[in-house]
Amino acid sequence: MGEAKKILEELDENLKELFSRAPELRIFGEYSEKAKGSKVLDRKFKELLALGISIAIRCEPCTMRHLSEAAKAGASIDEVVEVIEVAVAMGGGPSLAYGAKAYKAAKELLCT
Repeated sequence: MGEAKKILEELDENLKELFSRAPELRIFGEYSEKAKGSKVLDRKFKELLALGISIAIRCEPCTMRHLSEAAKAGASIDEVVEVIEVAVAMGGGPSLAYGAKAYKAAKELLCT
């Protein structure tokens, strides 16, 4: 199993346990799912947008989750690379380091 998949698996396990202890936190997850539903913008676009924000704010678990969801929604490696470029433009050097992590994960999730 690749690094990105391990991070996602650990995140899912931790969230499941956390939600069992604090069920009110599920409300955020429900809101997040509704916000990513298609209205004017499609799900792929919204996941790519969330990916860029995740890179810019340097949230590795968020980056892996939104990359995974973008892949499921049909994102390509080229789209991810463009998102990384914009995230780095907005977030500077620290975002470049997270962008490199996102690129490595994208190769794992999108090019296999």
